[in-house]
Amino acid sequence: MKIRFNEDKEIVEAVKEGLKRTGGYCPCRLERTEENKCMCREFREQIADEDYEGYCHCYLYYKEK
Repeated sequence: MKIRFNEDKEIVEAVKEGLKRTGGYCPCRLERTEENKCMCREFREQIADEDYEGYCHCYLYYKEK
């Protein structure tokens, strides 16, 4: 298993800027809760699933099998 940034550098920069604006919370989510703090709970759960391969909600990270 490997976690990497999205290969699209424009998406990575846009999401990183959003994270700076929101204090580390996913810029794609409306609620500022602990479960939406980057790396969000949803993606941490996907990482734990050994069968999952794909992007996090905001496309910043990609999990490879």
